[in-house]
Amino acid sequence: MFGSPLSARLERCSRILVAGAGGGSDVYAGLPLALTLREAGKEVHLANLSFSHLDALDLDVWLFEDVAEIRPDTEARDWYFPEGCLSRWLATHGQPSTVYAFPKVGVRPLRAAYAKLAEHLDLDAVVLVDGGTDILMRGDEAGLGTPADDMTSLAAAHALDVPEKIVACLGFGVDAYHGVNHVQVLENLAALERDGGYLGAFSVSRSTKAGALYLDAVAHAQAELPAYPSIVNGSIAAAVRGEFGDVRFTDRTKGSELFVNPLMAIYFAVDLDALARRSLYLDRLQDTVLMRQVVSVIEAFRDEVTPRPPKAFPH
Repeated sequence: MFGSPLSARLERCSRILVAGAGGGSDVYAGLPLALTLREAGKEVHLANLSFSHLDALDLDVWLFEDVAEIRPDTEARDWYFPEGCLSRWLATHGQPSTVYAFPKVGVRPLRAAYAKLAEHLDLDAVVLVDGGTDILMRGDEAGLGTPADDMTSLAAAHALDVPEKIVACLGFGVDAYHGVNHVQVLENLAALERDGGYLGAFSVSRSTKAGALYLDAVAHAQAELPAYPSIVNGSIAAAVRGEFGDVRFTDRTKGSELFVNPLMAIYFAVDLDALARRSLYLDRLQDTVLMRQVVSVIEAFRDEVTPRPPKAFPH
């Protein structure tokens, strides 16, 4: 009752990478987990698939090809730079402050970048984090959300030779805006349970140190990027605070109705390789070099399948 398959797997790991899968501010969704693991004495590193123009960064920022090492003093060349924002926040709280950033590329170069970073850090675990749950879509659902970045990260991490590979999702429900049917999310989690790939769920609580720090980090990011705060993390943070319903924290949600609720504050964890094996098209992405190729492959696949019809919650 007080343990879980997830905690059992990470208990035996010492050097863990927590990486945002879907780009943008997904790395923030991994922060409560990363901070909890650091409290437990683990060496935890942070990384993110970046939406920023990393190609404009100074040459000395690049640790390897397609792996940028972002520090608090890294000079941004883009107004949207959540990795830099997070690095500065970590430094002010006495945390290891390097955030590794991957550019938006296809599976082949991202796979190589992950492999180089894993070797450099001598990792024994990678936790790929999705802000939302659309990374759990296998391809034949009514809607896939925004799959390109998530699937590129999933395919790249699936190829890694590290002992533990895990996917953790935080923000159940936020992908409804992008057409995800969350009954099908639950259906996919049930299938992963049958396959032995479901690792359990747990809530982020504001009464814990990690939960309180997460709320502070999201507030800091909103203050640094007032014109473009993260809707995903803003919704999760509101849920962690106990807010409910159509919560307003940015004009970006103007004209839409939010449904902030306690389910958004729950991590759902699954075995990464089990999730990758369930994907109906991940193998088609292996040789992509550019993100636009990933998008084209997914669009072509969707033209071939008859999606499962969406279902409504029965209660």
